[in-house]
Amino acid sequence: MSVAACAALVAAGDPLRARAALAAPAGPRARLWPLYAYNLELARAAWGPAEPALADLRLAWWGEAVADAARGGPPRAHAVAAPLAALLGTLGHLAGPLAAMAAARRREAWREPFADEAALAAHLDATAAGLMWCAAVALGAPPSAEAVVRALGRAAGLAAWLAAAPALAARGLRPLPSDAPDRIAALAREGLAGLARARAGRAAVPRGVAAALLVAAPAGTILARAARAPARVAAGTLAPPEFRLRLALLAGALSGRW
Repeated sequence: MSVAACAALVAAGDPLRARAALAAPAGPRARLWPLYAYNLELARAAWGPAEPALADLRLAWWGEAVADAARGGPPRAHAVAAPLAALLGTLGHLAGPLAAMAAARRREAWREPFADEAALAAHLDATAAGLMWCAAVALGAPPSAEAVVRALGRAAGLAAWLAAAPALAARGLRPLPSDAPDRIAALAREGLAGLARARAGRAAVPRGVAAALLVAAPAGTILARAARAPARVAAGTLAPPEFRLRLALLAGALSGRW
């Protein structure tokens, strides 16, 4: 699969990241598509097969594919693996966080519940925050920006996780450590605090990296709604309307602020 085909895959399966990526110049933007397509393949591997053991095997395959590419081996026989291997040929240090994403998704494959909020935070750090950091590096983020980017990624990941909670529960995963309203509200407030800390450290992140971070655009709205009315999590009414999301992305793209 070419980078253009990866872009088409992302546009169909992850429209928020696809739209945010358009804020990057064409050259650097091309480095985002294999990363985001890889993320979609991990989701497909974790949730596609009915048998958890098969899902686990597919995720292990992707972890091995990343390791092979980072060592300079030939890409695996898969449509997304070749563009990803080409990217790792120049950004081999991303192999660690990319492999960690695949490993973390194995919890989803086995529908393992989270023992506490710390376990959920670790999962979000390996998945949503890990992907955001890889995307930021692909756009030129320095190592000194990692803490800020990961903090933003965890907050954005939590918002997306809360919004998706009903769908996750319908597929057999208990998405939250507790369904108690006060615990959900506290979790959302913690996410808002993390979002504020990340934005306070904005100066550490080059403006050219913004396209990797704009996926956090709806996070504040979603987390604030969950903090005020935690029952909206189970009701599936956290996500903002599409037109507001588009406006938020446009505003972020024009201002370079997230």
